[in-house]
Amino acid sequence: MKSKLISAVLCVSMVATMLVGCGAKEEPAAPAAEETATEAADTAETEAPQATASEANAEGGYELALVTDLGTIDDKSFNQGAWEGMKKYAEENGISYKYYQPQEGTTDAYVETIGLAVEGGAKLVVCPGFLFEEPVFIVQDQYPDVHFILLDGEPHNGDYSEFKTNDTVMPILFQEDQAGYLAGYAAVKDGMTKLGFMGGMAVPAVIRYGYGFVQGADAAAKELGVNVEVMYNYTGAFAATPEAQAMAASWYQNGTEVVFGCGGAVGNSVMAAAEEAGAKVIGVDVDQSGESDTVITSAMKMLSNSVYDGVKAFYDGSFPGGQTSVFTAENDGVGLPMETSKFESFTQADYDALFADMKAGKITINNNTEDSTTADLTLSNTKVSFVE
Repeated sequence: MKSKLISAVLCVSMVATMLVGCGAKEEPAAPAAEETATEAADTAETEAPQATASEANAEGGYELALVTDLGTIDDKSFNQGAWEGMKKYAEENGISYKYYQPQEGTTDAYVETIGLAVEGGAKLVVCPGFLFEEPVFIVQDQYPDVHFILLDGEPHNGDYSEFKTNDTVMPILFQEDQAGYLAGYAAVKDGMTKLGFMGGMAVPAVIRYGYGFVQGADAAAKELGVNVEVMYNYTGAFAATPEAQAMAASWYQNGTEVVFGCGGAVGNSVMAAAEEAGAKVIGVDVDQSGESDTVITSAMKMLSNSVYDGVKAFYDGSFPGGQTSVFTAENDGVGLPMETSKFESFTQADYDALFADMKAGKITINNNTEDSTTADLTLSNTKVSFVE
């Protein structure tokens, strides 16, 4: 199983590594630093993916490209974090860049959109998300002269019978269970005992966030001698929907104090519900404090840093292709943004002590992704109610 492989890679890599359109007409170079490309009107079957770009290089192409997953480039989460890392390096070094948004979330659509990026001059393509594992497996052979950064996954074929990472591919994994643990622990230490976890698709990264969240909450509850309740759900997508907002609202109405919105724009649904209820939210992937006053902290992956470092390595001639890089507490690849967090009693000193223990390997977290319901977890002071 792939999830077993990922768990194994995560364990080994803690020591070994540092780190939810079809060929339309070519678009003209954008005149401004960022500009949304014009889509073909009334041609839904042939319109090109949406794109935002820097000014094209002298050859009329864009050296750096990012292809979004099911979310949008401004999701204040995974896509945006990756985009900001790529954009930062490009603008610091005068390199042209552009993003492409597929018309649908299928392997064929991702492969086709990556092809458009390559045709547009891309030398390196950033692919943010688990759903790019099979597309990157395919395109790494189709475009042997192009490099790829794959976030949250490793290349494999459709039935998981073959895993292969060419020297032109840099897979990056994060130990989301650690970031989730930090958030759950801090929430309970801050006095909250009724929590919620609302994930997007039940993919390994989202499952690990949830697993860590409830285990961190349980560890803090045990230390404090209190009991904790956690409402737990996967929406099945990474979009903001009325259904997700209604579910979060019902949780808040029934006493839930804070919900971990873990799935791209799913978090926006949670924030909307929290704003109406005067309740609290934990953000995901990046610091989401600017999105809503309800966000008290965020379980972060250092997405921008990981992409920035990968792009820099490409131009420095030290691209770590062919092997998986894992970002963990050990190499400061995950964490909470304490400078913007709104805790009432959980202090910077509390966080520093917790993070130091995690960094030193003193905290053990079950990050098995085969059971997304958390039923296999041993929790002493926490009751998890899984909501279908």
